[in-house]
Amino acid sequence: MATFVLIHGAAADSWCWEPLAAELRGRGHEVVAPDLPCEDDTAGLAEYADAAVSAVSSSDASAVASERPAGDRTGPLVVVAHSFGGFTGPLVCARLPVDLLVMLQAQVPAPGETPGAWWENTGYPEARRESDRARGVAEGAEEDERALFLHDTPPALAEELLTEHGRRQSATPFGTPWPLEAWPQVPTRFLLATGDRFFPPAFLRRLVQARLGLRPDEMPGDHLPMLGHPEELAERLEAYLAAL
Repeated sequence: MATFVLIHGAAADSWCWEPLAAELRGRGHEVVAPDLPCEDDTAGLAEYADAAVSAVSSSDASAVASERPAGDRTGPLVVVAHSFGGFTGPLVCARLPVDLLVMLQAQVPAPGETPGAWWENTGYPEARRESDRARGVAEGAEEDERALFLHDTPPALAEELLTEHGRRQSATPFGTPWPLEAWPQVPTRFLLATGDRFFPPAFLRRLVQARLGLRPDEMPGDHLPMLGHPEELAERLEAYLAAL
């Protein structure tokens, strides 16, 4: 059994992990899925990491209440960071004894880089234009959120996400430099969803190789593969655990 700490992206809440969380719990794992302070204009990256670390600590407190010793985990501690959560996940790894970090369609920060500068620094705008042209999307066209982010998500889940779980995203963390001097000394895997139109696969392959020196693993899905492919994602995560 492992404990999975699931870090959501921007303008979202922990609900986006529900199908995956149910799948992992059904396989005997523990899941901690914190809500980050997206709407708080006083919160930067440090406060996002605080929220995640606090959620893990609260999970340990719950263990005490149920007569299981705090921190008495029978398996590894795994952080899974999605999208903008890529700026927070490694910060959690720097503060907790994490055994594995899985970056899922995640932004990969560089030391001292702000999330706001990440887009130009990584060449994202041109990569996205190239990808859109290849898909026949006219330059400057505004795509529907379902088409851009959720085209491979079950319609009912996509509707619930968009109508009930969207949150205002404060701009504050986008001006906060990523504080680590180097990537944390934690085994890291990158899992790429091949159908994502927001973070095109070719762009992420280049980025992950350049910044992490890794070849990403690949699976089906759009920008939120935990909604459209929770069973396969759980299987991938368990395979990573087996390889530790």
